[in-house]
Amino acid sequence: MIPPVSSNIHQQLLALLDEQHARYRVMTHEAVGKCEAVSAIRGTALGQGAKALVCKVKGNGVNQHVLAILPADQQANLAQLAQHIGGLKASLASPAEVDALTGCVFGAIPPFSFHSALRLVADPLLFDRFAEIAFNAGSLETSVILNTEDYLRIAQPELVAFHRQA
Repeated sequence: MIPPVSSNIHQQLLALLDEQHARYRVMTHEAVGKCEAVSAIRGTALGQGAKALVCKVKGNGVNQHVLAILPADQQANLAQLAQHIGGLKASLASPAEVDALTGCVFGAIPPFSFHSALRLVADPLLFDRFAEIAFNAGSLETSVILNTEDYLRIAQPELVAFHRQA
């Protein structure tokens, strides 16, 4: 069983961004389930959205949870992600694992890991195209639009290309 992450990820995230002097803004909006819809509400490009997938990588003696971040206009290549971690296969984590590791409902997970058992990996394509990234900030009704350089400096994700190639 995974010990749960501390509560109120939204407040924890904003405190971290303030402490690190990040350039960001917060937007409140209605809860929508699709990346395309929330991008339109935010006024950002779909590719600026930081899609967060909680995955489980297994095999070759590996049993690792990964918070995999990629642009919202891309699909994940989970086999490539598993290979990077050293496992044989990757799958999406269960709702209970997602809740314990992130303290968030699916769709509200920010691209930051606040749990020691959750390894943070991000696809560099997310940072190559835009000066800012956008994401739900621990709540389906709250988004953060954050300077890309500040995200990379603060979160320090492992950079791995794992989006599906066309």
